[in-house]
Amino acid sequence: MKKLKCVFYGIPKDMQPYVRKKLRGFSVSMKDEPLNEDNLDKKTEVLGVFVDSPITSNTISHLPKLKLIVTMSTGYDHVALTIAKRKKIPVCNVPSYGENTVAEHALALMLALSRKLFPSVKRVKEGIYDYHGLRGFDIKGKTIGIIGAGHIGMHLVRMLQGFDATVIAYDPHPEKKLEKKYGFEYATFDRLIKTSDIISLHVPLLPATKHLINKKVLKKMKKGSYIVNTARGGLIDAEALVKALDDGTIAGAGLDVLEDEGLVADHEDLFGLQNGEKRMRLNLMNNMLIDHPRVIITPHNAFNSTEAVTRIMDTTVENIKRYADGKPQNDVTKK
Repeated sequence: MKKLKCVFYGIPKDMQPYVRKKLRGFSVSMKDEPLNEDNLDKKTEVLGVFVDSPITSNTISHLPKLKLIVTMSTGYDHVALTIAKRKKIPVCNVPSYGENTVAEHALALMLALSRKLFPSVKRVKEGIYDYHGLRGFDIKGKTIGIIGAGHIGMHLVRMLQGFDATVIAYDPHPEKKLEKKYGFEYATFDRLIKTSDIISLHVPLLPATKHLINKKVLKKMKKGSYIVNTARGGLIDAEALVKALDDGTIAGAGLDVLEDEGLVADHEDLFGLQNGEKRMRLNLMNNMLIDHPRVIITPHNAFNSTEAVTRIMDTTVENIKRYADGKPQNDVTKK
């Protein structure tokens, strides 16, 4: 196959030389910022993005030479998959890069919530060296519910064994042999919601999982429980979560993702777009969560370890090379 023109958006500057070296023999262009309508390159044949670069039907229609989309993520809900399928453009993802990385971040959020780590650090930095009002709780003896017992969820299950907690998990496709191996128990979704002291989400964002945690579900949750989300923001109805925090149903939340989180970074996106009123309300709820004293939010950072980013780049490069050799891999349009 002829020399392909690869255009990447949002690759960290420190990783750019690494990717260029790996893709020697290809035409490689890199842009520091996420993809938008103003920085499209119409000569693009291979388009590489992170989840902060939505690839819409409009994006695809403005790239007449596009042959391949590589997303540097496991999730691909930011890609207009139906249009890509229709145009027979493969969409290749990174199926596995950081089971331990994301699980470790989820655990870090749990520990930060349980020991009031953020307000404790903030207080000391403000010159107040006083522990009163900062009493936390032990993970030991608590029931931790894992929704989504895939690679990341199971890694978190294994780590939690060291905390002497009771771990239960919900998954639509349970592998019963894992229960004994890793010392946990599968539970129904309803039981997990009602009995868990902390719930951690590890499922993809699909039409069936959109607002999986909604007003109805939150009402069933154990009073005073906590929720952690390192998967996708759209799994949680932000407005329902704000209300549950305010009425005391939920004691706190640790979130690495928010629904439509691009609005948090760039408020100008609110104007001149479809569903403006709905998005403005969602942005308001996101900002209420950010400002809430019992919520910890990190900026979609769970994946971001040196080792995990290197694995992402390696798989992305391999996806491109395999396509160029006529043997595409990790093509989610074939699912």
